[in-house]
Amino acid sequence: MENKETSSNFIKTIMQEDLLSGKRDEIITRFPPEPNGYLHIGHAKSIALNFGLADEFKGKTNLRFDDTNPLKEDQEYVDAIKEDVKWLGFDWDGLHFASDYFEEMYERAIVLIKKGLAYVEDLSIDEIREYRGTLTEPGKESPSRSRSVEENLALFEQMKEGKFENGEKVLRAKIDMSSGNMNMRDPVLYRISHTTHHNTGDTWCIYPMYAFAHPLEDAIEGVTHSICTTEFEEQRPLYNWVVENTDMPVQPQQIEFGRLNLTNTVMSKRKLKQLVDENVVDGWDDPRLPTISGLRRRGFTPEAIREFIYETGVSKGNGAVDVQMLEHYIREDLKLKAPRTMSVIRPLKVVITNYPEGESEMLEAEINPENPEMGTRQIPFSREIYIEQEDFMEDPPKKYHRLYPGNEVRLKHAYFIKCEDFVKDEEGNVVELHCTYDPETKSGSGFTGRKVKGTIHWVDANDSKPAEFRLYDSLILDMEDEEELEGAEEKTFMDLVNPNSLEVLQGFVESNMNDVKAQDKFQFFRHGYFNVDPKHTTEEKPVFNRIVSLKSSFKFKK
Repeated sequence: MENKETSSNFIKTIMQEDLLSGKRDEIITRFPPEPNGYLHIGHAKSIALNFGLADEFKGKTNLRFDDTNPLKEDQEYVDAIKEDVKWLGFDWDGLHFASDYFEEMYERAIVLIKKGLAYVEDLSIDEIREYRGTLTEPGKESPSRSRSVEENLALFEQMKEGKFENGEKVLRAKIDMSSGNMNMRDPVLYRISHTTHHNTGDTWCIYPMYAFAHPLEDAIEGVTHSICTTEFEEQRPLYNWVVENTDMPVQPQQIEFGRLNLTNTVMSKRKLKQLVDENVVDGWDDPRLPTISGLRRRGFTPEAIREFIYETGVSKGNGAVDVQMLEHYIREDLKLKAPRTMSVIRPLKVVITNYPEGESEMLEAEINPENPEMGTRQIPFSREIYIEQEDFMEDPPKKYHRLYPGNEVRLKHAYFIKCEDFVKDEEGNVVELHCTYDPETKSGSGFTGRKVKGTIHWVDANDSKPAEFRLYDSLILDMEDEEELEGAEEKTFMDLVNPNSLEVLQGFVESNMNDVKAQDKFQFFRHGYFNVDPKHTTEEKPVFNRIVSLKSSFKFKK
């Protein structure tokens, strides 16, 4: 695939200089998700960056699962992550798990103990936190810190053998309790967890902490550039300390970049999981979520997502990108690909009183006027059709050019029709229009006798297919940046959930939509781009998710 994300950026510059200076012989990157949830579009930026840069320099990229916390991890997430990476258009050179290296990590911890750089701690987690100090006050050393190497080796072995309960002991690095970087104040390296692991089963009851495991994983795999987001910048000194003091032969370089945030969009795995667990959404692949599976189900294409990511660029900043920018790229991707057709999502029946009863005809239209190579389609037309409810008003305001009593409009691809009368139900709702048509005004006939100001779409009432339409709005309201959620004093995260983020409507599509398949995409005249939902579509009734509307107010900054 073409890599456009490799336009000039500071990470690429570092890699180029490392190769030119001989510091590195090749470029090896990795994408290292924890399998405790589904990937979202923020991860897609990291995927594109790691794979794209390695591809440009003819290097390698590993997919590695950081599975060091069995309490939160599951095979379901492993499978979903692999599917998402492939769908985005990338393939890994090596597939690894942190758990593959548990034995070596254990041995490297022993290296630290033997050097007097790690010790077994008796303090509780709360006590460790208390001893650590504050940003303005240094920490104080634990009584356990003075244990001998021999005692620490024996206790660590007993931890491995399962002789202690969860939380009873941890292994800590011995660094500097007065360091200005809190991460260097004797961080925890191992904790006890009597939990079955998805990959190693019950082999282990001690598990390495992420801050210890991650640099070792990179070094074991020979990763040259460990690319991560800026929240890990303060952990870089610990990353380097672990690699150097465990005598790893390879020293990876950690480089941080600004994570991708979208306006009115939640990226936190914890918050996304809460939405799923509390049934606020229809699973991890709900089309309102920014998960890769949710975007895929909604109808976004990998091409559009990649183009969006490339355009956002690479920097140290964490500013929020307007979600309309992402929507712009799916419109650009689909405008030449998606067949154009008509659907009615809020039907109002129209009887064309002067059209012969029992007769019908086929009208011809281009499948996509911007891409003539896609050919034409046939549209049935008869005496009874459906139009949108909003295309008729009994008492319209000025400049309303659609149907009202006595007014004439053009039916898209068909004829002029004129509203003569209408029928209301007992509640006073208009339920049927009676119109006449002018057979001389057929589209493509060259008719020039008069003009009308309005064109509306329709479907044939006798030869159309029932369909469900799902229209989406922002799931989270009143939020420019996800950090605002953390500082909301009066509102909780769940208070910001939009109760009107999903509208489900029942309507009709053209009869040529009888054989649609999951993930087929269409442009519905006036309504926007839609995707056939793979989860709820049936043979009898397709379900269409609106990807985006047709137009946007988004403007690129010059």
